Amino acid sequence: MSISDADIAFALELFEGLGPLTTRKMMGGLCLYRDGTIFAILHGDGSIWLKGAGAFAERAEAEGWEHWTYSRDGGKVTAMPYWRLPDAALDDPALACNLAQEALSHLT
Repeated sequence: MSISDADIAFALELFEGLGPLTTRKMMGGLCLYRDGTIFAILHGDGSIWLKGAGAFAERAEAEGWEHWTYSRDGGKVTAMPYWRLPDAALDDPALACNLAQEALSHLT
């Protein structure tokens, strides 16, 4: 599934409070960067995933955020360092930006 222009516009508007962002299309999705650091991925299905490390990843895990996992050919399940942005943040740009800022603070 290819990412739509509407989904890209939504994600950029959602995170515009972070300041200037750059993007790069990859594997049917879009990577979002602030100051050269990737902090989120927009999947082709329109879902937004924040990159997590340290205390932010622990928080996402403790709060039960969906963790991005995949398996190849039914084999070993691999967890990626991304958690699905909670639905409440999709309707609240201030919350989305606060979560993204927290994620970024553990990535740089």
